[in-house]
Amino acid sequence: MNGTTIKASKEKEVTVLNGWPMLPANFILLILGVWLLIHTLIAADRGDMVWPTLIVSILIIITSLILFGGFFTLQPNEARVLILFGAYNGTVRASGFHWANPFYAKGASLKPVQQQDSKGQQVAFSFPKNPYKISLRARNFNSDKLKVNDKRGNPVEIAAVVVWRIQDTAQAIFDVDDYENYVKIQSESAIRHLASAYAYDHGEENEYTLRSSTDEIARALREQLLERLTKAGVFVEEARLTHLAYAPEIAQAMLRRQQAEAIIAARQKIVHGAVSMVEMALRELAEQKVMVLDEERKASMVSNLMVVLCGEAEVHPVINTGTLYA
Repeated sequence: MNGTTIKASKEKEVTVLNGWPMLPANFILLILGVWLLIHTLIAADRGDMVWPTLIVSILIIITSLILFGGFFTLQPNEARVLILFGAYNGTVRASGFHWANPFYAKGASLKPVQQQDSKGQQVAFSFPKNPYKISLRARNFNSDKLKVNDKRGNPVEIAAVVVWRIQDTAQAIFDVDDYENYVKIQSESAIRHLASAYAYDHGEENEYTLRSSTDEIARALREQLLERLTKAGVFVEEARLTHLAYAPEIAQAMLRRQQAEAIIAARQKIVHGAVSMVEMALRELAEQKVMVLDEERKASMVSNLMVVLCGEAEVHPVINTGTLYA
């Protein structure tokens, strides 16, 4: 079966009339229609009925009432998509009080929608939002904790926050069914894909890991989100991990492994420092000619110094009151 390629929509910014001059004009038209209707009815009461004037006055009143439906307001960083009988006519981005063709689609009605809680009980009523009036402000999507296997197959818990905003209103309205739900699903999919492409930690040489390469991981996540969300007219400003941990079933084992690695690293540093200090002590004794030690006594001194420097407990020295070789 051959798939049909759907052409991506393209936003077209348009300007509409200022609503403030149109408001008094509509009132004047309404008053004119009412005055003409009253004048016609008074004339009909005197027996001088003029049907054309009556029809014109009624048409003027109806027209003025219809024109009142063309007023709308936009706050800063808001836009309205203009749709006339199913055809996209453009997008208004300028904030203020505007007037446009009253037959442009209004979207949701003013009928309140009943809200229910998780148990199905009524909690409140709310008015549905206008789908053709879009906020251009930056928004945050904080994902749930997702359980996924990393590159090495270890189960990890991961979550991220995505800062996004609408860039192309036409794509957001016409190319996806619900752009907010689309952002949620695609963001979680990108987070899962990211977690499976990198190891949690201890990667190979010059390999990025989820725990240590935070900036590189954030950059990779943002690139994946841009690739997925561009078709919905969404621009991703920032994406970062907010939670990263091993899954509970292996957390204790991984914690013991990390503790063992930390102990080994600390021991390596202690031994390296102890060797440097013993070497310095032997060198200083030889240069200052404090005493001359044979190889056996050097080995004994090195052993004692290593025990003192590398031991965890406090060392209690034994004082020799005889000769060096006694």
